[in-house]
Amino acid sequence: MCRSIKTLREPYTPEVTDADVRAAALQYVRKISGFRAPAAHNAEAFDAAVATIAAATRTLLDELVVRGGTRPATPAGN
Repeated sequence: MCRSIKTLREPYTPEVTDADVRAAALQYVRKISGFRAPAAHNAEAFDAAVATIAAATRTLLDELVVRGGTRPATPAGN
């Protein structure tokens, strides 16, 4: 499933942009829903799913520790 979504973690992709993350989330939602573009009455749910999946993807990528790499910096105040 979703074979054309590219791997977004190092070393496969040295720098991941928000556009990369959103494109992967959009492709995933399209695959799961079966719609390339939702009808107007489904647009809000479709867009919310893309945003939620993009946020989860960004969190995952920020928290992954790649062997031989370093652990991500803890944000100030945590």
